[in-house]
Amino acid sequence: MTAPVFIVGPEQPLAVGRIVLSGAEGRHAVSVRRLRAGEDIVLTDGAGTGAYGRVAAAEGKDHLEVDVTEVRAEPEPRPRITVVQALPKGDRGELAVETMTETGVDAIVPWAAARCVTQWRAERGAKALAKWRSTAREAAKQSRRLRFPDVAELMTTRQVTGLLARAAFAAVLHEEGSEPLAAAALPDDGDIVLVVGPEGGVAPDELDAFAAAGAKPYRLGPTVLRTSTAGVAATALLLGRTGRWG
Repeated sequence: MTAPVFIVGPEQPLAVGRIVLSGAEGRHAVSVRRLRAGEDIVLTDGAGTGAYGRVAAAEGKDHLEVDVTEVRAEPEPRPRITVVQALPKGDRGELAVETMTETGVDAIVPWAAARCVTQWRAERGAKALAKWRSTAREAAKQSRRLRFPDVAELMTTRQVTGLLARAAFAAVLHEEGSEPLAAAALPDDGDIVLVVGPEGGVAPDELDAFAAAGAKPYRLGPTVLRTSTAGVAATALLLGRTGRWG
């Protein structure tokens, strides 16, 4: 059985020796996972550092002591993969975030596309963004990642256009793309940014704006994927092509 992963805050530096896990993560470890002395465990700051050790003691409902024997630093991924995800309906947004995180995406940008049925406004938008970030965090722990994906604030089309213009490679996933993503020339470094449109598709004026920023339309394959699964498939393809899954 693989060792479970728990998050420590910035106030607790990861180093060899005794570390105390408390609060929500300690409660999950003690009361939910019911970890006991002698079991393997991994602690991470979510920014690329992992502390490997064994449980020394579990007390109360949320107090776990860990004897760390090794600390590893994971280098930043190259190239970095960002998916701009148009807001899907219902809980499909959380599904997209969860599966992209498990696959290995580095950043997720919520996008208010013109044809999105779902709208993030005021308190509803804040709650939805918090849910996406919580989903990414839990999925990263479940998939044993040491470096968690960034989930950005909601972006407009104008803001997404700026993001694409700064990328080393930018693409819009579109079923009418003349070139397959599997054949695109990819950079060895820098940022790869992919745009996933809503169920109703990317609007023509959005496609024009993205093209002006250097983002061509590419197709994934002969089938049309839903907005909640296209980013996952594209991320997996790029992780394989760039050697990050080597």
